[in-house]
Amino acid sequence: LMPWLTADEHQEEVEAARDVVLRRLDRSLVPRAALNDLLKRKEVASPIAEEVLDRLESAGLVDDAAYAAALARTRFAEKGAARRAIAEELRRKGLGEEDISAALTQIGADDEEATALTLARKKLAATRGLEPVVRRRRTLALLGRKGYSQEVAMRAVERALMDRQD
Repeated sequence: LMPWLTADEHQEEVEAARDVVLRRLDRSLVPRAALNDLLKRKEVASPIAEEVLDRLESAGLVDDAAYAAALARTRFAEKGAARRAIAEELRRKGLGEEDISAALTQIGADDEEATALTLARKKLAATRGLEPVVRRRRTLALLGRKGYSQEVAMRAVERALMDRQD
């Protein structure tokens, strides 16, 4: 094989892999680990995948910090997920601890307490008419699923129950 041919082939493989990644990024921001998995599924050689992802990362198109920050904001705002649950999801998606910590700095302990209280009030309102012990258990279970610590969950439920003696 002639050297310039292999250079061409290399270039073709890089461009094909780049197209795959850019098409995926066109839909939404994606963490690097997920793009790496996508290229693996498309049977792109590791060195090619790495080269493409490195280039797109330096161009700012692959940005794990921005992805983590955006996901943390939406999970907290839309679902009321606690920092712990958000961190677990980001880890599952292959994000590094540095990007995870930075993303979570947006959510303060006060924000978390306030959201837990809002969720507790909503759940207690939705279970009115049921036994108090059942309402409490269901509300604590909901907060637990959303990643709140037992301490934060208990405090939120107590406060929500004090607000309204029903």
